[in-house]
Amino acid sequence: RRYGKVPHAMVSPRSPVTIPIVAVQGLLSGPRQGLDAAGRAALLRGAGIEPLLLDTPAARVTGEQYVALMEALLARLDDEGLGFLSRPLRPGCLALVARSAMAARDGRHALARIAQGIDRLQDDVALRAEARDGRWGLTIRPRSADAPPAPNFLHEYLLRVGWRLLVWLMGGRPRPRGFDFMHPAPPYAALVAPIFPGELRYGQPASAVWFEPAALDAPLRRDEAALQVFLRQALSHLMLPHAQAGGSAGRLRRWLLQQAPAWPGLDEAARALALGPSTLQRHLAAEGGSFQSVKDGLRRDLAIARLQQGVPLAALATELGFAEPATFQRAFKAWTGSGPGRYRPGRAARHIP
Repeated sequence: RRYGKVPHAMVSPRSPVTIPIVAVQGLLSGPRQGLDAAGRAALLRGAGIEPLLLDTPAARVTGEQYVALMEALLARLDDEGLGFLSRPLRPGCLALVARSAMAARDGRHALARIAQGIDRLQDDVALRAEARDGRWGLTIRPRSADAPPAPNFLHEYLLRVGWRLLVWLMGGRPRPRGFDFMHPAPPYAALVAPIFPGELRYGQPASAVWFEPAALDAPLRRDEAALQVFLRQALSHLMLPHAQAGGSAGRLRRWLLQQAPAWPGLDEAARALALGPSTLQRHLAAEGGSFQSVKDGLRRDLAIARLQQGVPLAALATELGFAEPATFQRAFKAWTGSGPGRYRPGRAARHIP
């Protein structure tokens, strides 16, 4: 069964989801995709993405654009492995894995079925469900010691498929406790950290996603009718980060969304979250951010989504709390590395320089 497209609501101004351009670069790096520069640009424009953004390290795309690009690539290649495996995964393979896992009695056995199913569908990497250091997880390793290194994206993609499928089967729980990657820490590690909500460790013996074992003892919560709905929106379920992030940053982001377009400051936000300003900042720093970075990240994501909807710059500047459009444009360039014009709808299709 082919995956369906992500609903527009996933990237609405009230729940903005944007993806770093490095994830787009990774998606288009499959060794067996057979794409030249023109073919790659055509796929990007078809998804509404300006090809020049590939050369802008701070650029981002909406979740809807990312899923549209993945859908187009899957259709072009007829391969759910997206050109990263030595033989293609014909459409419907991952639905078979999902259906097999759904018949398991609990999360632990569902994870084992997911690993076994994907392992049997391809020859490039070995997937296992195993215990380590008091945790239970899905691991990925090369099938042989002399095998060439797999692209980073392949490990990231398969981990996301396995982990997000398990979490969906269990009704939104459990939360992963950490992620391991065989490759060394890449320059883009900080950009992809929000996609993998847990401790990230690089240069490990295997790539893996880890859970607390007790959290996997619960029964599954999905039936065949729910699976049919899931499959129609599978790429959005499996590939997009959740808009409702946890922790202090997630709470702050949700509260700021509720206040927009007022955009209150730190003191008011801390009071609303029942924390002192210094305590809030300390919590955010422990999560790798700050009040200003959370606020600017939200405004950046809202701006990208609203630009795709054709909102005029003056109206958007006011909505995001800027006194003048020129001030907003300077801030947007600082956030994304380019001006708002590259994010206007239809620009990629028209190929305006």
